[in-house]
Amino acid sequence: MANQILSIISVLLFPFIIFTEVEGAKKSNRVYDSNTATKLFVFGDSYVDTGNFVHSESYKIPNGITFPGSPAGRFCDGRIITDYIASFLKIESPTPYRLRNSTNMQHGINFAYGGTGIFNTSIDGPNMTVQIDSFEKLIQQNIYTKMDLHSSIALVNAGGNDYTNALKTGRFFDLPAFTESLVEQISVNLNRIHSLGINKVAVGLLQPIGCLPALTLISFRTDCIGLLNSISKDHNKKLLEAIQKLNNQTDNSVFITLDLYNSFLSTIETMQKKRAENSTLMNPLQPCCDVKNLGDSCGSVDDKGEKKYSLCENPKVSFFWDNVHPSQNGWSAVYRMLQPSLAQLT
Repeated sequence: MANQILSIISVLLFPFIIFTEVEGAKKSNRVYDSNTATKLFVFGDSYVDTGNFVHSESYKIPNGITFPGSPAGRFCDGRIITDYIASFLKIESPTPYRLRNSTNMQHGINFAYGGTGIFNTSIDGPNMTVQIDSFEKLIQQNIYTKMDLHSSIALVNAGGNDYTNALKTGRFFDLPAFTESLVEQISVNLNRIHSLGINKVAVGLLQPIGCLPALTLISFRTDCIGLLNSISKDHNKKLLEAIQKLNNQTDNSVFITLDLYNSFLSTIETMQKKRAENSTLMNPLQPCCDVKNLGDSCGSVDDKGEKKYSLCENPKVSFFWDNVHPSQNGWSAVYRMLQPSLAQLT
């Protein structure tokens, strides 16, 4: 059974991707001062990417059907957690890094890229270190001032793809050591973001990977897989300890955590209870955009243009959009649970 589970994980979780930087117009030398609204700088994976991974399903129908009405680079039918956090801060979602030369950057920059991680999880995709390198270059170009950064916020979410890659490369079988090295690198990255001038950093805890529709196939999508969720719990325990250590080294609590793990679980359990009372409600472990074959993605079509996926009747009652990403409805529910933590940012 263990080997079967590992095989399913390797096929179904986040695929490898290739990073291609898209150049825009001539570089802007505009400096944004501290009198403008708070800015949000985003680092991580597809959970927070709002449009950097051009050659992906995020730019294919039916993604974006709820918001903005067509594919816009989010791995979702609509808004994701980045959009909700930006709204909480009373700003627009920050510009994807690929559009940095042709779009207003006064609300910040989103460096996140689907499929990437803390370490290298794709052939040449921008891992978090590379994303922070890009951030530092903008600072060196005086796009943002130190005073500007002082009043800004960073959102960091990564780790899921690292565990997928660890499985493929064999490091999964030395999981404790891998988790230690992963959390150590996260700490280095978080400290570096702070050293560049950001005084508030929100860090997402790892989601319950045993609840992802890609993996609940093992239970016929009747329940989350506890064995796999224990990986997330162990990771989060070590990450919380590391963040506490980082905060002890600063005058103020620079780093806060966003508990995606319990927010996901609580929302799923609530939806399951409601469904037990009303069987017409959608199973929260069932993706709204469901692929017909393993390895396909939401938006895949065959050589004749025939869809390789099916859609639920109403995405607004789903929790998951596809095999790994929440729907807008799912993210909205998670966001509501995270608001007490987000209050620490303001």
